Amino acid sequence: MTKRTIGVIVAGFFTLFIAFSIRYSYGLILPYMLPSLAISKTEAGVIFSSYFITCTLLAPVFGTLADRFDTRVILTMFVAVLGVGAYLMSFSSSVIQACIFFAMVGIGHSACWAPVVTVVMRWVSQKRRGIIISIVDLGSTAGIAVCGLMIPVIIGGSSWRTVWVSLGITAFVVAGMNFFLVRSHPQGQPGTQDPENEQKVQVPVKEAYKTIFRDSKFYLIGFSYLFISFSILIPFIFLATYATQELRIPYASAAGLLVVIAITGAMGKLILGYVSDRVGRIKIMMLCGLLTASGTLGMAYAQKLSMLFIFSMIFGIGYGTLWPVYAASARDLFPKNYSGSIIGLWTLFHGLGSIISPV
Repeated sequence: MTKRTIGVIVAGFFTLFIAFSIRYSYGLILPYMLPSLAISKTEAGVIFSSYFITCTLLAPVFGTLADRFDTRVILTMFVAVLGVGAYLMSFSSSVIQACIFFAMVGIGHSACWAPVVTVVMRWVSQKRRGIIISIVDLGSTAGIAVCGLMIPVIIGGSSWRTVWVSLGITAFVVAGMNFFLVRSHPQGQPGTQDPENEQKVQVPVKEAYKTIFRDSKFYLIGFSYLFISFSILIPFIFLATYATQELRIPYASAAGLLVVIAITGAMGKLILGYVSDRVGRIKIMMLCGLLTASGTLGMAYAQKLSMLFIFSMIFGIGYGTLWPVYAASARDLFPKNYSGSIIGLWTLFHGLGSIISPV
């Protein structure tokens, strides 16, 4: 593995770290935003949906662009946009303002998944694809864990607005990392693991989409993506609020539930991501769906903190493994030149489920 490959992996890790930190910090900050902005839980769901609308609509665009243009430029520019949106969230004083600023966050995030996994897959061989993408995707769970630990401390010492400022500044730092560490294609560098990736092949957009839309596997996995996205989002948005307001659990303990999800999600990525390289992606997708469903149902009926922790662990293992396995399947099951487009189009299904879910 070359130094450049390691650099791409590191940049991908931190891109997902900040992107998902910002996405899921919203649920942790929400108990303090509700009274401060004098908004209802439904309005809070509308704010989050504004993020997913822009993220969903633009994800296929950036997936296609990742197959055709310099991924380094895409990541650098739009991770910076992500940071601007997060920073502006600290100035929110109404539902409309928060919707506009979080929609900007969605624009930035739309370039933080398909381009990341696409460029990483170019730099690694097929036999390591599942585990390497799982390692990169550890950034998302690490972000959730760090935010679950740090946000209560920051809010306790300052305010919820300071959290958004901190997230925005961190995103600008990660944008710089992408500029210096990422290269779009190996292009014959020594030690390249996958020679077929050395030359960039341009595929007409119309031809690519025609091939994708004729493949039944695309729809099967896409609708699976939609349903699983619908089911997982509610715990991330409302788990802390539910635990504090309905079950009267202390805020620090409620935030700890997301830390548990993040830690068990990381374990799931590493273990089941490796297993998926051996037994196949589809079997692991089915297992993850079962674990996620079991955990979600358990959380809905749990009345004690101890039971919430147990079902959060089950949920976390399934949730954490889903994304790298789905991403790796795009290059395993479809033409390699279309992987970015496919991941971007699948995000439409993911976004549709996510938009409907919180409302």
